[in-house]
Amino acid sequence: MSHNKLTDQHEEGLEIPYDQINIDTLRRMIQEFVTRDGADWADSGCALEDKVEQVLRQLKNKKVKVVFDPISQTANFVACC
Repeated sequence: MSHNKLTDQHEEGLEIPYDQINIDTLRRMIQEFVTRDGADWADSGCALEDKVEQVLRQLKNKKVKVVFDPISQTANFVACC
């Protein structure tokens, strides 16, 4: 594999179909994602579970996708264009 190919893969990552991720694992991933900045959703009148459901809807509506970075071995939620 060429260095450029590896760099391109690192920048873009690999899209993982959300429906192929165990639902409990997916929910934990979403919980980590929505609390990543340390926000306390209860303070804003929005429960954590509401935010999780919102991200799940965005996944189902193809507004967000799960991207895995094989270099850092991390996954993230990315807005679809």
